Amino acid sequence: MPEITSSAATADSVIHAARKAVEVQREAVKEFPGKAPGLVRALQALGDAQRDAGDIAGAEASFLDALEAGKDLELPADVMANVRTSLATLLDFNGREADSLPYYEEAISSHEALGGDNLEVAAQLRNNLAMTYKCMDKFALAEQHYLRALETLENKRGRKSESVACVFNNLGSLYYAAGFPDQAKEMFEDGLQIRIEVLGENHRDVAQSLCNLATACHELKDNEAAQQHFEKSLKILEAQLPQEERSYEAIGADYVAMLEIIGEEGKAAALKKRMEKVLATV
Repeated sequence: MPEITSSAATADSVIHAARKAVEVQREAVKEFPGKAPGLVRALQALGDAQRDAGDIAGAEASFLDALEAGKDLELPADVMANVRTSLATLLDFNGREADSLPYYEEAISSHEALGGDNLEVAAQLRNNLAMTYKCMDKFALAEQHYLRALETLENKRGRKSESVACVFNNLGSLYYAAGFPDQAKEMFEDGLQIRIEVLGENHRDVAQSLCNLATACHELKDNEAAQQHFEKSLKILEAQLPQEERSYEAIGADYVAMLEIIGEEGKAAALKKRMEKVLATV
């Protein structure tokens, strides 16, 4: 008989309890329809538990059931907003980006209508939605949502925050993918400066921003600047090995590829040897 791990047993226990709560709430709604908000919340809790356990189909069914249970009822706005948020991210993160779009849009509208801290939630959802549109090559829609997210986050947190830097970085990636390296470089520079001020010069995210900026500079034929940014990025990550080994290898590979493209085979070979030596000591 296969052994059941403690984590699996815990997940099963949580799902079982969530199912019982849904059954109790369904019976309560039959007698008192005004208890529908409790059923919606119970179904969301079940969906959350199923998602965490890897039962994606079950989670989707529970979230859809929650939306159906709350349909045409005057529920607190945050209840339905949270269900739509859960369903949108579930579909998006499991390869069903197109199906997630309407739920993202509805969740964003609900959170923005609530105001307050929900505006930041809406901004993060816009960031997710923009990434989805970018992957679908719908660059204009992606830009629209990134800019709205940026505006909200700057108003709520100020310009000097990691969340704002993240959106600048994502905007840069969007412009780069769309074939606008000048705009990409500008966004990467803004994001880099914020990260340096917020996180310090030697943070791993600063290294990633430097790599992005190097890529944009290379596209603009400023290969001297690109090499400088790549070198700074690798220096930061090299000091944080072995934790940042994967990032170090990935960015190093990008740097090597660029050097080979611009005809600097000698530098590329030297960099490979340097990286091999560094990684051998990890």
